[in-house]
Amino acid sequence: MKMKNSDVLTKKDLMKVFWRSFTMEWSWNYERQSNLGYGFSMLPALNKIFKNDKDKRISSYQRHLEFYNVTPWLSTFPLGISIAMEEQSAKDNDFDTDSINNIKVALMGPLSGIGDSFFWGTLRVIATGIGTSLALQGNILGPILFLLIFNIPAILTRYYGLFIGYNIGANFIEKIQKTGLMDKLSYGASIIGLGVVGAMVATMVTINMPMKFGSGDEAVTIQSVFDGIVPGILALGFTFFIFWLDKKGLKAHWILLLIAAIGILGAFTGLLK
Repeated sequence: MKMKNSDVLTKKDLMKVFWRSFTMEWSWNYERQSNLGYGFSMLPALNKIFKNDKDKRISSYQRHLEFYNVTPWLSTFPLGISIAMEEQSAKDNDFDTDSINNIKVALMGPLSGIGDSFFWGTLRVIATGIGTSLALQGNILGPILFLLIFNIPAILTRYYGLFIGYNIGANFIEKIQKTGLMDKLSYGASIIGLGVVGAMVATMVTINMPMKFGSGDEAVTIQSVFDGIVPGILALGFTFFIFWLDKKGLKAHWILLLIAAIGILGAFTGLLK
């Protein structure tokens, strides 16, 4: 039985994506985080969509190996949208395939904010509170309720998120293709994506240089001097340095070793804290 919005995919194909989505965190890595899990989850749909076009199939594999990270229980929503967009790209040779990753990146920040606050910050705390209170009394329901309270909403969200994302994606893409809004949507999504990357630099990259100039109350740190110019400029500069190394072709493991060496040397000399 074909899906309502598809001449190619069936519900069985999307269920394969659903089951594979549980591997989203299994291959998490420092270079591109959840990209391998995302690409692995997409494989059943991509193989079916591009069954007769090897070049497009390979390009779609590579497209979904870019950097990506999202709360795992909400990962199926962008997966569904990606599948719908890939299906549209197979039908339309003029389809802007860059928009697929742009939409993914645009969803990454909002979905992670919602998912982390609800699943990690709220649901897990409630489940732990109920589970541990019963476990401390020696009640076997403690661990059982903990697992049920957390996992039932998580699995339902994962399941329905896939089909909602796919149906929204299929209907939405059809409408914007007809009205010519795809280029504007892609451009807006790329701006949001760049904003997300900028926010990640500001919140996830930390450089502290505690060395002081002067003495007594007049002493100032190197960190405060740079922050007085532009807050977080050291983190931004270091990010551009890593970006430059990547563009030069330096492998990720060497970049990680270099970062570790800089941190160790900086801490030993007192330049970094």
